Amino acid sequence: MKKIVILSAVAATALLSSCSITAPLKKSVAYKGMYDEKPVAILLMPPINRSTEVEAKEYFHSTLNVPIADAGYYVIPPFLSMEILKKESAYDAELFLNSPLNKFGEVFGADLALFTVINRWDKSKLAATIYVEIEYIFKSIKTNEIVYTRKGSVTYDASINTGMGGGLGLLANIAASAINTAVTKYVDVARACNAYTFKDLPAGKYSPTYEQDGNEVAGEKEFKVNLNSNYQ
Repeated sequence: MKKIVILSAVAATALLSSCSITAPLKKSVAYKGMYDEKPVAILLMPPINRSTEVEAKEYFHSTLNVPIADAGYYVIPPFLSMEILKKESAYDAELFLNSPLNKFGEVFGADLALFTVINRWDKSKLAATIYVEIEYIFKSIKTNEIVYTRKGSVTYDASINTGMGGGLGLLANIAASAINTAVTKYVDVARACNAYTFKDLPAGKYSPTYEQDGNEVAGEKEFKVNLNSNYQ
């Protein structure tokens, strides 16, 4: 009987622990730093590309501004900031990830700097998929503290259905999907990744829900998701 009681207690404790780990957090708790910082202007640092796709860096950078601006923030114009950063030998953002950022505040008047780290970008033509692993890090330019971060593992579906039936249709679908995967624009994949990630971004000063969304449920800090061209 004692064993049964002990086992029941252990099981109950494990269940409660599991619930506490998986229970969703409010945005005000998950992203407390963003609400405390109250940033207005954001500087997009050149992405840190650790994948084998060289072009991923430029396309990710060019698609970051729209979802952030839509969330209510002023984004330093990316093409302007990129040109200045290149001229000032600051194109390699990895050099500044763990360094003081006050100089960027003086030059751009930004409150936060966004670092993105592309850890993986692989294509599978046979499976018609593109695999991306990306990390987003918002750092305070004033305090150098991380105020918001998310990490995602994205599977992008580039498959095509030709509408043909039977064995020939299956082969046609495979062939068309393989071609589409090969030519899928980096910008389409980057746009989908950024749109999904920043749907969870706390509302900025220029959003009608500014300082009103703290009780909304925050997304997972680390997520896995399947996306396709319909997600933008």
